[in-house]
Amino acid sequence: MTSRRDFLQKISFSAAAIPFLSVKEQQAAQEERYDGPVLRVAIMGLGSYATRVAEAMKECKKAKLVGVISGTPSKLAAWQARYGIPEKNCYNYGNYGDIKNNPDIDAVYVITPNALHKPHVIGVAKAGKHAICEKPMSVNAKDGQEMVDACKKANVKLLVGYRVHFEPKTLEVIRMRKAGEFGKILFFQGLSGFIIGDPNQWRLNKALSGGGSMMDIGIYSVNGARYMIGEEPVWVTAQETKNDPVKFKEGIDETIQFQMGFPGGAVASCLSTYSLNNLDKFYLDGVNGFAEMQPSTGYGPIAGRTHKGELTQPHITHQALQMDGMAELIFEGKQPVVPVDGEEAVKDLRIIDAIFEAAKTGKKIPL
Repeated sequence: MTSRRDFLQKISFSAAAIPFLSVKEQQAAQEERYDGPVLRVAIMGLGSYATRVAEAMKECKKAKLVGVISGTPSKLAAWQARYGIPEKNCYNYGNYGDIKNNPDIDAVYVITPNALHKPHVIGVAKAGKHAICEKPMSVNAKDGQEMVDACKKANVKLLVGYRVHFEPKTLEVIRMRKAGEFGKILFFQGLSGFIIGDPNQWRLNKALSGGGSMMDIGIYSVNGARYMIGEEPVWVTAQETKNDPVKFKEGIDETIQFQMGFPGGAVASCLSTYSLNNLDKFYLDGVNGFAEMQPSTGYGPIAGRTHKGELTQPHITHQALQMDGMAELIFEGKQPVVPVDGEEAVKDLRIIDAIFEAAKTGKKIPL
């Protein structure tokens, strides 16, 4: 932890990022200073999403990129030069445990393939650093729970990259639902999918990914159903469709349709796929109103409307909101509206485990 007394930086909200502010308001925002604790983060796994997170953190007030961990020396050198990272904060997968002796790193954001999340997070915890893990947190609920337990034992936080839990339009829909503006919730639809490219990528390798579309894009509909309806499902059913068994080998789902039932009587009908584009939609229906979001979980801007009209909250880079929010959680104990901790992630993993079982057996699986 450090202070902005030593690191004062202007907020870099641009007119494009906050389209609803006047020029005067934008100038005032740029001049604002932050003088509190800063979460100093190292990123583990320097792929494309790590780059997105690193770029977003330039906008953060309360979090700063200070270190990197990679098995590729050329990536370490490139990131060191691009982000001004000191040599002492650069590690590989063989020596990253040495971060326990580095007081300049508070947390490590693990953005490696799904199956590596467990050993990497546990390694971070053993080094005494807070762990931020990209979703899905692991390949099954059992491993996820072991990660939670390891972080508790080490007395460090385990947070998960649920960026839309900080997204303003999403939070407005949740506020409306909590306020009863939709009335009794009866139905949720979640459509999550895209056509995946390179057949040799790790996401199509069962040993690294733990599954196909469900372990990548499908988790958005699982998680979204829970926070949009505001309840935990009590049963699931599921059906798998596979049209390309060459590209989508055994254990790699191409398309799964799944349904969930909730204790209040609501049902969810969802689709997860690697074979269809233009699928990023949430629809929530209640007795007195509705909310429709499309795109619902993409990098933004999110777009949506309710029975009361268009959602007009400003777009701010999701990962910047997430990292500042996580800094507030760690330093101030400020909890987000929807949790982003390891326990939240285990709930999603239990549902995904049940979806896979339902698709395999054709049975209705109780939760």
